[in-house]
Amino acid sequence: MSFPALKIGDLVARTPIVQGGMGVGISLSGLASAVANEGGIGVIAGAMVGMREPDVAAHPVEANVRALRREIEKARAATKGIIGVNVMVALTTFAEMVRAAIEAHADVVFSGAGLPMDLPKIFQETCAQKKEEFRTKLVPIVSSGRAATLIAKKWISRTGLIPDAFVLEGPKAGGHLGFSEEHIFDEAFSLEKLVSGVVDAAKALEDKAGRAIPVIAGGGVFSGADIAKMLSLGASGVQMATRFVATNECDADIRFKQAYVDAKKEDVTIIHSPVGMPGRALNNAFIEAAREGRKKPFKCVFHCIKTCDPTTTPYCISSALINAMKGNLDKGFVFCGANVDKVKSIVSVHELMETLRREYDEFMEKENAVPVMA
Repeated sequence: MSFPALKIGDLVARTPIVQGGMGVGISLSGLASAVANEGGIGVIAGAMVGMREPDVAAHPVEANVRALRREIEKARAATKGIIGVNVMVALTTFAEMVRAAIEAHADVVFSGAGLPMDLPKIFQETCAQKKEEFRTKLVPIVSSGRAATLIAKKWISRTGLIPDAFVLEGPKAGGHLGFSEEHIFDEAFSLEKLVSGVVDAAKALEDKAGRAIPVIAGGGVFSGADIAKMLSLGASGVQMATRFVATNECDADIRFKQAYVDAKKEDVTIIHSPVGMPGRALNNAFIEAAREGRKKPFKCVFHCIKTCDPTTTPYCISSALINAMKGNLDKGFVFCGANVDKVKSIVSVHELMETLRREYDEFMEKENAVPVMA
């Protein structure tokens, strides 16, 4: 018994796990290359990837593009595996970051936090401008089968391109969520209930595409047994983020990782993010102050999110997440998934992957066990 491979066109990941993109420095080349070396798909997050660049405030586009290219190059030097990039639609630098990822030969561009309607157009324009047939796969992140169908129809009508795969993020995911707050805890919108709709939407496109269109399910996937259950529902792979934070190779500060190990179920909360979406995070004094209306005055220097209004938001989310990534948790907060309380220790990516594989095998052996007749 072993993990089945995840195939996205001509890309073959021998482990059907996509490491979720975690922005503002949590998943960079260190984590992504470690996951890729274990046969999964490692993902560099584009959101504020240039936060350490000295000119990020003065020249945010150039700084973030430069940093993204460098992180892809560093990952490539560390692995021969599959490296993806996550670029949020909500980024003001969306087009530039997607273009940079394609030109740097990222294997996959994952895109959510909005509907990535312009993703195929940017891809085609980049190919034309560079006079090169790039092989980067384009994968929208969706919250329903309806969204998957809508995106595909727009892509086909505008460019003739069809998504190479879909990532379905359920409401138990960490960070920004593609659900209204009343649906986050509604069982009708659970990941298990949503998978079939996206699988059906993908299958309806396969004849037109002339290839399989896999669905990757994420949001609350924690164990090897969870992976097996998602695959049994029709998904071809899973996306996992929370468990990869508590690894040696994760690019965040040790204090950020330790917050996961120390987290209890009651620490997890839903916030109203300046981005305009609900988000899941670990509650702390910073979040409580924001809820109480204690505005933290700031001058917007990053101009990173299209939907953020600096005149009305109580804090700069980029600054808060940068502080948290650096371990300054009193000046920011930690995004997390719903199952963060299950994280008990910090391990290597290799140890984590071996644990997931063992859990998967044990679950499958139990499911396939044939009762002994008397």
